[in-house]
Order: sequence, then C-alpha cells, then structure tokens
Amino acid sequence: MSRDQPTVSVIIPNYNYEKTLRACLESVYAQTLSPLDVVVVDDASTDNSRDIAREFPCVLVASPHNGGVSAARNLGVAASRGEILFFLDSDIALAPDAIENAVTLLTGDPETGCVHGILDAEPLFDDGPVETYHVLHAHFWRRRSVGVVGTAFFALAAIERRVFELTGPFDENLRDSEDVEYSDRLAATHRIRLTETVVGRHDDVDRLLPLLAEQYRRSQLLIPVAAVERRRGGGLRANRTSGVLAAGLVPATLPLALFTPWLLLVPLVCAVGFAVADPGLSRFVARRKGPAFLLWFTAVHFTVHLALVLGAVHGGVRWLVDPRFGPSVRRRRRERSAAAVAP
Repeated sequence: MSRDQPTVSVIIPNYNYEKTLRACLESVYAQTLSPLDVVVVDDASTDNSRDIAREFPCVLVASPHNGGVSAARNLGVAASRGEILFFLDSDIALAPDAIENAVTLLTGDPETGCVHGILDAEPLFDDGPVETYHVLHAHFWRRRSVGVVGTAFFALAAIERRVFELTGPFDENLRDSEDVEYSDRLAATHRIRLTETVVGRHDDVDRLLPLLAEQYRRSQLLIPVAAVERRRGGGLRANRTSGVLAAGLVPATLPLALFTPWLLLVPLVCAVGFAVADPGLSRFVARRKGPAFLLWFTAVHFTVHLALVLGAVHGGVRWLVDPRFGPSVRRRRRERSAAAVAP
C-alpha cells in the first residue's frame, strides 16, 4: 500500500434505513479526504433506500435476499477497489475529518491493522429520551476505552485491505456479535486501535420495547462467541460486570420474600449495587443532562441489563442444543472431529 496517498473504499451495508441513508452518504461525500469509491450494499430493503442511494455517485450492490450485515460487508469488499476499507453503518453520519484521521492512524503505525471510532454524544436525529439514553451510553463506554483494544466495532472502522484478506471475511452465520468474532481473528496478528478522532453521529433506537428486544437479540450470541474466542485480554465491555451481576440478581432474589418480607432487602441491596456499579457513567450523564435525567437513565439502564441477562441465558441454551447456532468455527470444528473418527 502506498504510504503517501492510500486509496479508500467506503462500504455501507444497509437494510431499511431510508431515514438516515441520505445523511450518511452526504457525510461521506463531504469528507476532507475523498474516497476512491463508495459501495452501498442494500440487503434486500423494502423501503426507498435504493432510490436514495441512486441519488449519489456510489456503487449500489442490490442483494436479492437479506443475508445480514456480515454478508453485506463481504459483498461490499468484493465490489470495492481501495487499499483501505472504511466500514460505515447506514445510520451513522461521519464528522468531516473521520476518514482522513483514520487513514493517518493506519499509515502512521504499521502494526495497527484496524482503527475504529466513537459515536458522538448527540444523536443524528433526536427522537426522544430513550434514544438519548442509548446514545449517551454508547458514547461514554467507547470514549473511556480509547487506545489499543482487543475488539473492533465495524459500524465505524477502517482496515487495510491486505489485513482484511489475511484475516478472512466476516462470518456470514452471524447477524450479531460478528464484530467480536472477527476481532478475535484480527487481534491475533494485528493491533486494533479505538480512537476519539474518528467520530460519527448515530440514529439509535428511540422506543423502549424495541430497544429491549434489540438488546435481548444481540446478547444471545455473547456466550457462543465467547466460547470460541482464543484471545481474552483487551476486549471492550459496554457494561461493568458487577452491574450485570447485580441486575440479574434482583429478579433472582425476589422470591426470597416468600419466606419473610425482611428478605426483600436482598434484591434492594442488589438494585442499589447496580445503581452505583459505574459511577463514572453516572457522573457523565448527570453533567450532560442533570440529576432528574440520571434517574430516568438508571431505570432504563436497569431494564436493558435485564434484557441482556435473559438474552445471554437464552443464547447459551440455544448454543448447547443447536449446533447451527453461533460462530461457523464451531460447526467446522465438529465436522473435522467427525471426519477424524469416521471409519
């Protein structure tokens, strides 16, 4: 790769994001470093996404069926030409210098194979307090983790094509947690850097029930992906382990009150433990939005944690009984083992 002016391909997977796709593409074409090409992979959208993409001089790859974000990103790579691949979700609008800053970091450190950025503390479109909750949390935990990390999130990430080819494609069996599985392979050979100089504004979920459903769905793959990971150190954590445990213990200990009402103190103590598990996050929210919003934030955060715990338990059970569930590497290992013992 030329170290002076590397070419960049922006790859945007999209599924029914007509609300944000135009803002996303406008931000890409307003970059201080112009990309060589922009590839929008429409994953069988049923809205007007494809018409919006055609308003811009991008390459539109129209998938005939919905294969998920991993498959869409792989299609985008195949249709692109740049030496650096910049992956961008279609519900994010980039700051004007995001691509240039990512390229500078990649070319300045030969050992860094991937650079990914943080989400702004303000949403792309402000749709209410639920979205404000999620955007603040997403900004905070990424912001405090900047530096060399073990996990990359490809909603907003740049990787050299040669590194991508060495690591291999995204696992198309995964529609969630694909970033974590891919990072496990990537971190074995290259450094991953999270930076606050690559920023995008995200349009997040704005209603509570869809937010809980999303978190429940995504957390189902936490245990299957963790079970096949080879590298444990340096992985990013959005939530404190103590907070997750405390939240899970609240409903688990509520039945103790059947023996005596005094035992209600146990889930109450767990709830207080959850509330104080991440003081940095609480201070950040209070500074940004005030103490009243912090109470709302903490209540929503608690319900999100319950969804995460329930989803992780469900996913763990699915992983035990369904060999098709989870990363493809597990299935390949089983197939190799079966072949080895076959007569």
